[in-house]
Amino acid sequence: MNLSVKVSDILKLFPDADISGSCLIEEIRGIANLRDAGSGDLSFLGNAKYKSHVKNCEASIILLPQEYTEEPSPHQLFVRVTNPSRGLAQICELIESKLHPPVKPGVHPTAFVEANAIVDASASIGAFTYIGEGAKIGPGCKLSTHCHVGSGSILGQSCILYPGVKLLSSCEIGNHVVLNAGVVIGAEGYGFDQSEEGHHKIPHIGRVVVEDGVEIGANTCIDRARFEETKIGKGSKLDNLVQVGHNVRIGENCLIVAQVGISGSVNMDDNVIVGGQAGFAGHLNVGKGAKIAGQAGITKDVEPGAFLKGNPALPFHLAQRIAILQRKLPDLFNRFAQEKPKE
Repeated sequence: MNLSVKVSDILKLFPDADISGSCLIEEIRGIANLRDAGSGDLSFLGNAKYKSHVKNCEASIILLPQEYTEEPSPHQLFVRVTNPSRGLAQICELIESKLHPPVKPGVHPTAFVEANAIVDASASIGAFTYIGEGAKIGPGCKLSTHCHVGSGSILGQSCILYPGVKLLSSCEIGNHVVLNAGVVIGAEGYGFDQSEEGHHKIPHIGRVVVEDGVEIGANTCIDRARFEETKIGKGSKLDNLVQVGHNVRIGENCLIVAQVGISGSVNMDDNVIVGGQAGFAGHLNVGKGAKIAGQAGITKDVEPGAFLKGNPALPFHLAQRIAILQRKLPDLFNRFAQEKPKE
């Protein structure tokens, strides 16, 4: 990674840090892991298992936890902070602000805004973006290229829509929401009545509500409700390629990793964590603070605080024991065959 950030600007981010050593450079030129970093780079110790790599690291600046006691090499700066991983995130935010300067407010000449739509003067509307009838775009919003905001949809303040986001009609997005490239919000739900004549589409006339501080990863799809609303709670973070079915309600501060599938009418309480590729049958309740391991299959309600694994899902420690015993089955059968008395 090639970049240029002043050391003095980095140190300003950590006024309470314990700093030892010195470096001759005025700017860092890159960020690298402890093994690969060289002179002019910044590195960090975010995981204790890499502690032994610090001694031989050649980075000019290293972010370290407060309890790290060794001293830096000559011409090396140790910056001890409460949370090195969070510290690195702050530095990356600083770098991002320099790499991507603020977008100027205004509507690009190739964008199309319907006459009765409302776009705040401080918002930015990118090339080839469409704003539908009666839509409202709040202060400080940044809509990139080829976005679609359907009729009657509302964006709060300081939302970011990356290229190709599709926000269909009558959806409501809160403040400081981030929708990454290719996100689709408000597509019709997957619902059909079956009969001898075939599958008859069920109209979905509800909407999607996304509350403040939500971030949604690339190509994630959130279906509109059959009626009422599909809802994503405040502060929740959805990864790429997540499917959220109609009438699902996700609570506050949930973490949902890539390729999770949530069937219609699932109610998920606050602070739930879901690993990648887990799947949920419809009309289930998932209790507050539950943890679902990757690739788990959830077919029953989940108690608050439960930790489940497997398909069908079982309590995590039980699933681990079963997995260990399964690996021993071939030896067990071999022993049984050898010990079987001759007739």
